[in-house]
Amino acid sequence: MTIAAVLTAAGSGSRLGLDLPKAVVPVAGEPLVVHAARALLAARAADGSAVSQLVVTAPAAHLDEVAALVGGVVDAAASDVRLDVVGGGRTRQESVAVGLAELVDEVDVVLVHDAARPFVPPELVARVVDAVRAGHPAVVPGLPVVDTVKRVGHGDATGRPVRETVPRADLVAVQTPQGFARDVLERAHAVGSGLGSHEATAASDDAGLVEAAGVPVWVVPGDERAAKVTTARDLLVAHALTTGALA
Repeated sequence: MTIAAVLTAAGSGSRLGLDLPKAVVPVAGEPLVVHAARALLAARAADGSAVSQLVVTAPAAHLDEVAALVGGVVDAAASDVRLDVVGGGRTRQESVAVGLAELVDEVDVVLVHDAARPFVPPELVARVVDAVRAGHPAVVPGLPVVDTVKRVGHGDATGRPVRETVPRADLVAVQTPQGFARDVLERAHAVGSGLGSHEATAASDDAGLVEAAGVPVWVVPGDERAAKVTTARDLLVAHALTTGALA
């Protein structure tokens, strides 16, 4: 089985309060997309296999920049990984679909990872791949939810009413990379393609598309180091953890 990774890096940095794409925002001296690509390429499955094709979806205006950045990671890995950098879509779902269209014929295991999770441990990547190879057609890493979760209704300017407290014992917060048998992911994207162009209807993750297609999704243990960088605070925390400032 041949592994490919689609690395989504086409998002803006608007919620970070920056004027540059999130993927090229530096942490500890290197852009987020560089950290994420390095982690994906460093992972080794139980049989020793690794990612052989890396497809990066990037903002159209920054394709050359992202290609140069990730190309440096591929060169440093001293591997024969195929690198493709393509323009992303209007939504994450569209971007992943664009990435899937670039896969070579030999690929049968696909990882989908967000550049916004730059410090995913390689062992987590391998854990996802191993679960797919064990026979699970769709695999996501997840962490137990530690906060009390409440379902709320529509409210007014003063707040919103609580409808119920959701038992958290069976809840997990899902991370990436998510792993799939290629045919399963491609079919799910084909079925959901009509909803992928608008933020209001696009799937927030690929496992959601697969679930909607009736395919079971398997959860493996996640890792706190795979936290998502979304806000300026997240960026500060990521920098502190990486440089040892919080040690």
